[in-house]
Amino acid sequence: MVEPDNQLDPSDCKVQVENLDFWYGPTQALFDIAMNIPARQVTALIGPSGCGKSTFLRTLNRMNDLIDDTRLKGSIRIDGQSIYAPNVDVVSLRKRVGMVFQKSNPFPKSIFDNVAYGPRIHGIRRRHVLEEIVERSLVRAALWDEVKDRLDSNALGLSGGQQQRLCIARALAVDPEILLMDEPASALDPRSTARIEELIDELRTDYTIVIVTHNMQQASRVSNYTAFFYEGVLIEFGATKQLFTLPCEKQTEDYITGRFG
Repeated sequence: MVEPDNQLDPSDCKVQVENLDFWYGPTQALFDIAMNIPARQVTALIGPSGCGKSTFLRTLNRMNDLIDDTRLKGSIRIDGQSIYAPNVDVVSLRKRVGMVFQKSNPFPKSIFDNVAYGPRIHGIRRRHVLEEIVERSLVRAALWDEVKDRLDSNALGLSGGQQQRLCIARALAVDPEILLMDEPASALDPRSTARIEELIDELRTDYTIVIVTHNMQQASRVSNYTAFFYEGVLIEFGATKQLFTLPCEKQTEDYITGRFG
């Protein structure tokens, strides 16, 4: 279990999670999770398949609300405000907390329209404003130079790595504060994976990033903090370097060294 001294000072954190339990129907998937996620850092979630990493990630922008018969207890606060309070506008929440999925999912539209989709939904219609947002987002996602001369082309014509960076640009276009990434490079070749990792490193100065990854080498390369989940329980959470070199829990050490998982 996570010891209190592994918890970051809430005043330095963007997200505070306390006593979080989560159920799919009668099946409990998360057990008493407590974690303070630091602002403008990368936090990696590691652990074997089915351990609750992605479920936890989706609690941070209420994506689990879209699944029938789910239930949550406990508290999640962003900047001190509960995101599960009755008066929370979920659309506004998901604008603040963007998400990039494991499989790139560009819309069957032009590259421009993919990136402009979110801003348009939030009421931005003026073409020159949309053009500025699209360019800025594609630059941030390290894709602008590759696509600037074919913004009207169908996004489905891009390579896998380009499609994933387009999805990152689409998430950035609505100016989120937090970026959730659910195994964003697991379906990509090594070169594209390296580009995504470089991009994460560049984005950390402006965004709070939480990434789920099965790849422990990737977690050690890209993250500042790491959380190890096992069977719905947060076993250990701390600075990545310490967790990978001198973990507090034997279970963490066994997983990192490949003894199980």
